[in-house]
Amino acid sequence: MDDFPAGSLDHNVPFLVVSGLSNSSTKVSLPDPSLREQGVLVRSELPPIESREAKIILRCIQEKDATSLPWNSRDTSRKYKFKIGTVGREFLLPPRRARLPDNSEAPLSPLILHSPFSPLSPGSSLYPDGLIDTQWLRKHQDLVPSVCLTFYSLTSDPTLATLHDNQLKTDINAIKNVIVQSGYKCRFVAVILSDQSPSSIGQFQERLDNIRRSTGLDPKTSLFVLPTQRTEVELENAVDNVLTAVFEQALEYYRDLGRHSRKKRGRGIAPQPTVPPTSGTSHTLSLHGWNVRYDFKTAIFAEFRQEIDVALRSYEQAYDTLLGADVLETIPGWNSRFNDARFLADVIAIRILKCLLWLGLSTTAVRRWQAHNDRIFDLVDRRGRGTQNYGWKAWEARWNTVMANLIERVQFPELEPTSTLPYRLPEKNLSADRLQPWELLHHQGYWYRIAAWHLANRRKLAWSIPEEDRKPPDASSPSQSSKAYSYDTYMCPEPHEEFPLVGTGVNHSQLIFNHLMLAHNEFQKRHQIRTSAELALECCKELERLKEWRKILKILTPLWRDMSYRTEGWWDIMEAFSWTLRGAAVEVGHKNLIVAIDWELLNKGFSRRPGWHYDIMKSLDGISTDSRPVIEIGDEHVTSFLHASFIFKNDEGKAGQSCPTQLSITSNSFPDAAPVVLERIRIEFEGSLHTIDLGHKASDDQNFSSSRLRVSKVALAEIEGNGDDSSDDDSESSADTTPTMMLQGTDDLTILPGQTRVFEMDVPLREPGDARASSVQVSVAPESFTLRYTIRLREANQVGLWYSPTSMRKKVTRTDPHIIKVLPRPPKMEIRLIDMLEQYYASEYVPLELEILNEEDANANTKLDIALYGQDVPGYRVQIEDGTEKTSTAGVEESRLDGIPVGTIPNSKSAKAIVTIDPVDGPMVLDLIVRARYHLVSDPATPIIQQTTYHLNIVNPFEASYDLSPRLHSEWPNYFNPEDIQDPSEGDEVVRRPRGLAQKWSLATRYASFAQEDLAILGLDVDILSTQGNVSCKTSKSQPIVADGAVISPKTIEESHFELIAQKFDLDDRSPATADLAFTIKWRRLTASKDTVNTTVLPLPRFFVTVSEPRVLASVSYYSPPDPSNSVSSSAPNPPSQLLFLDVTIENPSSHFLTFGLMMEPSNEFAFSGAKTTTLNVLPVARRSVTYRLLPLVRGAWIRPTLVVRDKYFQKVLKIIPTEGMKSDREGVLVWVPPEEEVDGDDESEGDESESESEETEEGS
Repeated sequence: MDDFPAGSLDHNVPFLVVSGLSNSSTKVSLPDPSLREQGVLVRSELPPIESREAKIILRCIQEKDATSLPWNSRDTSRKYKFKIGTVGREFLLPPRRARLPDNSEAPLSPLILHSPFSPLSPGSSLYPDGLIDTQWLRKHQDLVPSVCLTFYSLTSDPTLATLHDNQLKTDINAIKNVIVQSGYKCRFVAVILSDQSPSSIGQFQERLDNIRRSTGLDPKTSLFVLPTQRTEVELENAVDNVLTAVFEQALEYYRDLGRHSRKKRGRGIAPQPTVPPTSGTSHTLSLHGWNVRYDFKTAIFAEFRQEIDVALRSYEQAYDTLLGADVLETIPGWNSRFNDARFLADVIAIRILKCLLWLGLSTTAVRRWQAHNDRIFDLVDRRGRGTQNYGWKAWEARWNTVMANLIERVQFPELEPTSTLPYRLPEKNLSADRLQPWELLHHQGYWYRIAAWHLANRRKLAWSIPEEDRKPPDASSPSQSSKAYSYDTYMCPEPHEEFPLVGTGVNHSQLIFNHLMLAHNEFQKRHQIRTSAELALECCKELERLKEWRKILKILTPLWRDMSYRTEGWWDIMEAFSWTLRGAAVEVGHKNLIVAIDWELLNKGFSRRPGWHYDIMKSLDGISTDSRPVIEIGDEHVTSFLHASFIFKNDEGKAGQSCPTQLSITSNSFPDAAPVVLERIRIEFEGSLHTIDLGHKASDDQNFSSSRLRVSKVALAEIEGNGDDSSDDDSESSADTTPTMMLQGTDDLTILPGQTRVFEMDVPLREPGDARASSVQVSVAPESFTLRYTIRLREANQVGLWYSPTSMRKKVTRTDPHIIKVLPRPPKMEIRLIDMLEQYYASEYVPLELEILNEEDANANTKLDIALYGQDVPGYRVQIEDGTEKTSTAGVEESRLDGIPVGTIPNSKSAKAIVTIDPVDGPMVLDLIVRARYHLVSDPATPIIQQTTYHLNIVNPFEASYDLSPRLHSEWPNYFNPEDIQDPSEGDEVVRRPRGLAQKWSLATRYASFAQEDLAILGLDVDILSTQGNVSCKTSKSQPIVADGAVISPKTIEESHFELIAQKFDLDDRSPATADLAFTIKWRRLTASKDTVNTTVLPLPRFFVTVSEPRVLASVSYYSPPDPSNSVSSSAPNPPSQLLFLDVTIENPSSHFLTFGLMMEPSNEFAFSGAKTTTLNVLPVARRSVTYRLLPLVRGAWIRPTLVVRDKYFQKVLKIIPTEGMKSDREGVLVWVPPEEEVDGDDESEGDESESESEETEEGS
C-alpha cells in the first residue's frame, strides 16, 4: 500500500490536538501555500506548562496513540482510540471557504464560496468534474481535529489568583471564538492543572465555578480539573478518565459530519460551482458523481466513529455507483479523470476489504478482492488501454501486494507463524463444498509470491516495448502524441521511463527480488520448506541480474547444504541450486564452495552441461589462490558420484586372528569425465579395530586400469600414527597428539568413470567386542587444493557383494555386512579364591586371598580390576604379594579399583593378591568381580581378559530381644539435703549433677547366635547412645557376665541382665524422658587370633526411663530362721514355715498431694500380718512404703496376694508393678515360695540378702 498517496488508505481514528503541554509541535502544515495564507490561526497567549507532571501527562497521552494498532476489533480493553497531534500553543486550521480566482471578473451578484477541497471551487484540483481526492482525507486526518484539548495551570498564589484567572478566561473565550469563526465544528475541551492534591482542591472551587460561568464550559464534557499532587499511577488513571470523556465528544463530532453528508445526499440535486466552467468540453460533476462523494464521506465518518459495519455499507454503495453506468462508464479512457476514478475505485475497494477483514469475514474478503480484480480487468480491457501491457501487470502486482499488506495489518491469530493452519477457516455461514481453495485466506506470503509473478510479467512486457516508444516524448512529433495513449500508465511511469533507451529506468529485478524475499520469509517462518527453497532460488535468479553475488551466497549456501531434495532425488532442483550457487561463488572467490559443488556435479544423475570439463582437478582454474585450501565435506551435505561399501567376509572372528575384508568404491561420473586420482583412502571404525589408511601408488598395468571392475589385494602393516590424516600439520601439534595404532597400505587409487575398485585386505582383530566400519574418507589433492570427502556407512539392511579376482560376485547373505563381532581370545589365566569361608559376618573384616595362575604358553603381563557391587558398598583394600597396595573408598552401589599392576606372571606360575573388605554394620549381599587383563609378551597387541564373579552373603552373627522391667531404687531425692546446693567459687567450672527423681530398671537381654560355627564371646555391654528429656542415665551389670572367651554354639540363646538408673537433672522437671540404647557384643571366631576383636552393635528400641505418673512397686524378701543346730526346737517333727515380707512402695513424682487406699484380701494360700484396709497419704515428690508379713501355707509354689491400691480422688485402681523375685499376670502379682530343700540349702545366703535389704530400707527411709 506504499504506492498509494499518503493518507488515502490509513485507518481513520478521531484526530485529537493536544495543546499547552510542550513547546514542540507535530502539526502537519497545509500542502498548498495559498491555503496556508488563508488558514485560520488558533493561538493561545499563555505559555505552555513545563512542569514534571505536565511531561508525565503528555507522555501518557502520546502512549495512547492508536495509529499503529492492528486493524481488528480484538483489543476490547481500550475505551477510546485517538490519533494524537501535539502542538505548543498554536495550530493552523485550513480555510473553510476558498477565494475567487485572481483573474475572475467582479460578479453581478454575490457568489457562493465552497471548500477549497471541493470540485465546486475553481482553485481546487477537482474543479469542475472531479470526484474526491486524498486532500479531503488528509484534511480530516491531519488538519481539522475533532477535539482541541488545551491544558492550563491554576496558580495557588492568592496574590496572583485574580490576574491569572482573568487571563485564563480571556484565553479560553478567544480560542472558542476563533474556532467558531473558522466555520468548523470541532470541540474545545479545557483541562486545568492544579498543584494541589485531590483532597485539597476544594479550596479553589469558587474560582473554578467563576471560570466555568465566564467561559460557558460544561464541567462534565468540556472543562476538567486535574490535581497533580498524586502518584504517577493515579495521574495516569485521571488522564485516562479525561480521554474517555473526550472520546464521546469526538464521536459526536464525526456523527454530526456524517449526518450532514447524508442530509446533502438526500436533497437529490447537484450543487452548482462558484464559477461555471468556461472551456467548451468541460462539464460539472453529475448527480451520481455527487452521490459517490457523499457516500464516500459518510463511510469515512463512520470509520472515524469505529462503526465498521456502517462504513462497509456506505463504501459498497459508493463503489456500486462509481462503477455503474452513470459515472465511470461515462468517462473516456483518454481523459485523466478516468484514472482518477480508477484510483477512487481502488481506494474504496481496499477500504471495503479492510472492513471485511476487520469483521472477520476473510473468505468474503477474498471473493471481494477477486471481484474487484475481474471488474477492473473488464473495465480497462473495454474502455481503457487494454490489459496486454506493462501498466496492467503493474496494477495486478500492486493489487496482490495490497492484500498482503492488509493481512499484515489485520494480524489474524490463525495466520501467525506459530499457528499450524495453512489458511484461515471460512465463515460459518458459507458452505465449504462450494468454496474453491483460492477463496480461503492464506498468509501474506502467497500474495507476495503472486505479486512477484506479475512483476516478472511486467518486466517481460516492458522489454517488449518498441524502441520508438522508449524515446523521450517530443511535442513536435505527431507519432509520439498518437502513441501516448497506447500504454496504460495508471500509477506507473511512461514507456520512456519504464524502459528507456538510455539509462536504467525501473529496476524490475529489484522489485521482483523484494517481493520474493517477503514471500520467502513468510513461508520460512511457517516451516514450509519446499516453497521457501523455491522462492530462495527465484530470488537468486534476480540477484544474478543485479550482480549481488554475496547475497546469493548468503541465501543459497544454507539451503544447498541442508536441502531435502538430495535424499528425495529431485536432481533438476539440485542442479539449478548448484549452478546458480557456483556462479556466485566464482565471482566472490569462494574456493571451498566451488570445489564442493564441482564434486557433486560430477554425478551423471544430473544433466550434462555442454562445454564443461567435468574434471575435479580443474575446479579452481582461473581463480587466484593465495593459499592451498583444505575442503572437508560429507555425504550428509553433498551427494557424491563415488559410492563406497565395506564388508567383512565373516560375521564373527576371534581376537588375535585376522578377517578378510573388501572395500569397494564405484564411480558414477559422466563417461567423458576425467579419471579421479585419490591421494588416500581412510577407513574409520567404531569399536576395537584400528583405522585403515591406504595411500596412492601409481601402477603401469593398463589392462586393469581400463576394466569396469578391478580387484586389488592390499597388504596392511601395523604402524604407530598420531590419528591425524593431514600431512601438512606442524610438528608441534603432531607432537602433542596421543600416538595410536593404525593399519597402512598402498595401491593405485585411480578410479575411472563407471569403474568399481575393490580393495581386499586382511584386518587383524585385536580387542573383543562389536566393531563396525563407520566411514570411508577419500582425499583428492591436486596442486591448488585438498578435498576430503567422507562417506558414512549406514545400516541399510541390505546384503553385500564379495568380489573375486575373476570378476565374479557373490552375495553375502547377512544384512549389515560392515559389522563384525570380535570374540575374545579364550583366556588360559585361572583366578582362584583360596580358603573361602562358608559364612562371613557383619562387623568383621572379610579377607579374601586370590591366586592368579598363568596357564598360557608364554609369560603374561597382567593387571587386575576389582569391582564390588551392592547397596552401600564398603571400602576395601587390595594388596599384591610384591607389596603393591591400593585402597578403594566406599560407594553407594559400586566401589572399584582398575589397573592394579600385578606384573609379569611367568608361564605355569601364579601370583597372589589379598582383598580385605571393611566391616559392615548389617547384613549385605555383595558381588565381587575380579577381572585379569593381560597380554602375552609374545603378542602385546592382543588383549586377553579373564573374569570371575564371587557372591558374598554377609549376615548378622547375633540377634537379640530385650525386656525392660522396673526396679525399686534405694535412693530418693530430698528437698532438705544441703549437699545438693551447688555454690562453686568464681572461675571454677560448674559441674552439673543430677538432683531430680531417679528410677531404676532392669534390662534383660536374650541374644542368639545365627552363625554356622562356634563363636567366642569376649564381652557384653549396654551403651547409652542418647537421651531425651533432660535426664542422666547409667548402666551397670546386675550379674556376672560369662567369662572371657566363653563359647556360644549356633542356634543357642544366652541371657544377660543390666541395671539402668535414670535420674532427672532438676527436681522440678517431672516430664517423661526416653533413652536410646545399644547392646554391644564383642566376639571373635575360634580360628582367629586372640588379638582379633569384632564388635557387633545391636540398637535397642527407645525406652521410657522416667515417668510422670504415680506408680506402685511390689518387692519381696524372705525371712531366714536361726540355725537349727543352735535351736531347741530342732528336733521338732515339723519345721517352721517360710516367712515372707511384701513391701508395697508408692512413688508420687507429681506436685500434688495424693491419697491412696490399700486393701489386702485374705487367701487360702497364706496368712498375712498387716492392715487389711488402710489409707496412705503421699506428699508431692515423695514415696511411702507399706510392709505385709506373709506366712505361706504351701511350699514350692506361686502365691497371689490380692492387694488393691486405689487413688482416692480419681477412684482409679493402680497397677502393682512386680520387681525381682516376682512376676505378674492379668489378675495381679505373684510371689514365689521356695520349697523346703531350697530354703535349707540357701539359709545362709538368704539371711545375708535379707540383712542387706533391711539395711537398705533403713537407709532409704
